[in-house]
Amino acid sequence: MEASIDRATVGDLNRLLAEHHRYWGDRDLRHLHLAALVHEFGETCLVVRDGDGLAAYLLGFVTPARAGYIHAVATRDDARGRGLGRRLYEAFTAVAGAQGATTLKAITSPGNTGSIAFHRALGFDASVIEDYNGPGRPMVVFTRAL
Repeated sequence: MEASIDRATVGDLNRLLAEHHRYWGDRDLRHLHLAALVHEFGETCLVVRDGDGLAAYLLGFVTPARAGYIHAVATRDDARGRGLGRRLYEAFTAVAGAQGATTLKAITSPGNTGSIAFHRALGFDASVIEDYNGPGRPMVVFTRAL
């Protein structure tokens, strides 16, 4: 079965949460997976479906400042290396641009070297912003013009 990109549903989100470890390993990021994102920003919350279910997903939205914000993105452990993250970013870019976004934005922790390399490969600028997530909690902020 060819992998397809579709809008995420709340059912998809529930499945992703049940299989959280397949996407995030030992990192518990379930708190980032809000049903409200799918309900309110459904056009910009995307999943990649393949013969084995949900191979990858991206939760995002367009901010009032016209930034297409990527809130969470992950690929299932057995589906990595197939370019699915890149395909999700391309699909999100098209949808966010159609909604008026002029930039893309994402964040990660300074120690997430895989995310940093991925975003740089996609042409994002990266800056470490001290206290971004509160006192003593820096984050790497990625930006790219559309």
